[in-house]
Amino acid sequence: MEFHMTILVGILVTVAVYLLLSRNMIRIILGTAVLSHAVHLLLITMGGAGEGGVPLLRESDGPYADALPQALILTAIVISFATTALLLVLAYRTYEESGSDNMNTIRRIDRE
Repeated sequence: MEFHMTILVGILVTVAVYLLLSRNMIRIILGTAVLSHAVHLLLITMGGAGEGGVPLLRESDGPYADALPQALILTAIVISFATTALLLVLAYRTYEESGSDNMNTIRRIDRE
């Protein structure tokens, strides 16, 4: 199971880097969102998701699942959602001011 998750993380990082190297501002924002999801999956994989039982008393005698990676991922999801929302608002405002979402066009406007 972990091998499949690491392959998926690698594919998501590849897609994110491709989107981040784009000239379109929306694709760059989508690249940051995909990269954050890849990191979330990586944390789940490294944290050992699905291993062990429920961490409740008298529920099981075996090893318990660690809840700390799950709590960290939940916090990271909220932070990445807020960051994506902020980037979308900035992209919309930039598009209103410059009339384009192409990064090369926006750079030429700043130099003039």
